Amino acid sequence: GVVEACLLHMLKRRAAGFLRTDKVAALFTKVGKTCAVAGDVCKKVQELQQQAESRKNQPNGQEPLKRQGSTTSKTPVLTPQAIKHIWVRTALIEKVLDKIVQYIVDNCSKYYEKEALLADPVCGPILASLLVGPCALEYTKLKTADHYWTDPSADELVQRHRIHGAHGRQDSPSKRPALGIRKRHSSGSTSEDRFAASAREYVESLHQNSRTHLLYGKNNVLVQPKDDLEAIPGYLSLHQSADSLTLKWTPNQLMNGTLGDSE
Repeated sequence: GVVEACLLHMLKRRAAGFLRTDKVAALFTKVGKTCAVAGDVCKKVQELQQQAESRKNQPNGQEPLKRQGSTTSKTPVLTPQAIKHIWVRTALIEKVLDKIVQYIVDNCSKYYEKEALLADPVCGPILASLLVGPCALEYTKLKTADHYWTDPSADELVQRHRIHGAHGRQDSPSKRPALGIRKRHSSGSTSEDRFAASAREYVESLHQNSRTHLLYGKNNVLVQPKDDLEAIPGYLSLHQSADSLTLKWTPNQLMNGTLGDSE
């Protein structure tokens, strides 16, 4: 979306097309006539749009059966957000977005007004240079409508974390904030150790969930449950799902597995 905003800044009307509602599509199509890389992206986008239209026309229930039985045909399922930004998204996945933007910057007088962002002698080349990094990545983990068939469950993620956690928690591949779990000496009680393990499993399951995304986390956030009680430190986290934001707070005692006699 940000790249599209930059591409549309002070775009000439004749470059965007008088009757075209999708100005980004018009720009890519026009650039594709003289830039071979952009022309290849145009062909790829047309194929993706045709596949999306054919999926809409298919009766319900056929697509899951095809996904189960077929291993050769792996056509991507485009979400509404992906279709909205399909031109920039396709160029990014094909690793040519930086080259296309650089071509537009080099030929900015054909497409933009003098005050446009891409016509600026400093900002234009900077934008093209910033896109080199994202275009070098392999986008193999994109969430699609069929990710429930391939993503491991939360329980499996917890088990993986426990296996890797035995070798050192700091080397965990995930990048969620530290939970601040303190090491405690075993008192010899098997029931307490089981409770501590279950408590840690619960905490890990909050954040190792394939259907929600951890946006923010902070430890030692004080919460006062009642007026006559002292504030309790805990772990505050903000999660994003497909249609909502969820705020969670877990007491440090529960995460440490040392509830003791507290209510």
